[in-house]
Amino acid sequence: MSPPSIKKILISDSVAPECKEVLEKAGIVVEMKTDMTKDELCGKIKGYDGLIVRSATKVTADVIEASDCLKIVGRAGTGVDNVDIPSATKKNVVVMNTPGGNTLSAAEHTCFLIGSLARQIPQAHMSMKEGRWDRKKFMGNELYGKTLGIIGLGRIGKEVALRMQAFGMTTIGFDPIIDAKTASEFNVEWMSLEDLWPKCDYITVHVPLIPQTANLMNSAVFAKCKKGLKVLNVSRGGIISETDLLKALDDGVIAGAAIDTWEQEPTTNTALVNHPNVIAVPHLGANTREGQRRCAIEIAEQIVDWVNGKGLVGAVNARDLKL
Repeated sequence: MSPPSIKKILISDSVAPECKEVLEKAGIVVEMKTDMTKDELCGKIKGYDGLIVRSATKVTADVIEASDCLKIVGRAGTGVDNVDIPSATKKNVVVMNTPGGNTLSAAEHTCFLIGSLARQIPQAHMSMKEGRWDRKKFMGNELYGKTLGIIGLGRIGKEVALRMQAFGMTTIGFDPIIDAKTASEFNVEWMSLEDLWPKCDYITVHVPLIPQTANLMNSAVFAKCKKGLKVLNVSRGGIISETDLLKALDDGVIAGAAIDTWEQEPTTNTALVNHPNVIAVPHLGANTREGQRRCAIEIAEQIVDWVNGKGLVGAVNARDLKL
C-alpha cells in the first residue's frame, strides 16, 4: 500500500487550531470554512484531497460524489454517522476517526449527568433562579448501592464504570464484542440485555448508531425495566426512542432521563426538552477544550502518518477499500 498524495485539506467544522498547525507543518495546504450549506460544500469540495469534520457537517453521498480528488474524510471525534460510509467506500475514500480523543470528556459528562439525575440539580438550580426555595420538592437519592447498567463497554463505558464504582454503584453491562472476562477486569458483570433490563436503577448507552442499535431502548424494553429507572444517552441520538421515552416518562414508567444526543440536531423535540424529569443538554459530551484539542491533533497526526508511509490508523472502512 503506497502512501497517498494529500496536498490540500478542507476543514468544514470548528476544530482546535492545532489541527491546522500539524497539517501545515507537514506541508499540507489547509483551508477552514465552516457553516456551509450542503450545496455550498458540494461546490467547495472540488480540488481537495481531504475533508476534516466534527459532527455538524453532513458528508452525504452528494458531497462525496461532487468531489473530484477526495482521498480521506477525517472525523475529529468518535461517531461517524454523519458520514455516508458506503458512498465513501464506493469512491475509495478513507473515513477516519479518533475514537480515543474524547473518551475522558464523554465519560466525565456521563458521570455528572448521573449525579444530576440522582439529585435533580438542574431543576433545583432553575427553581432558585426563579426565586423559589423548593427544598422539600427536590428529594434526591444516593448513588451508593444502586445498580448502573452500561450498554457498550468500550473506552467510554469502561471509564464511566470505574468512576461510578467510586460512588459505591454496582456496575453491570452488555457489549457484543467485550466478553465477560474482559468486563470483569474493570469490575463490570457482563450479562445479556434481557437479564440486564430489570436489574438497573440507571442505564447509560455508549454504542454507535447502527441498524442494530437504532431504537435499542423502546417501549417494549421500558416495560421490562424496574419502575423508577433513570436513563442516559451521551452516545448518539436514536439509540433511545424519543417518542417511546416521552410516553414512558409521562406514564411514570421511567423516572428521569438525561439526554445529550438527539435524533435531530438541533432538536425540535420541545416536549422532551421541557419535560420536568428530563435533563436536556445540546450534545456536550465531547465538548471540552482538552478533548477537542486531543481529537484535533490526533486526526491531523493520523493523516500525516499515513501520507508519510507510517500506516493507516483509525480508518473505519479500511477493509473494504482498494489501497
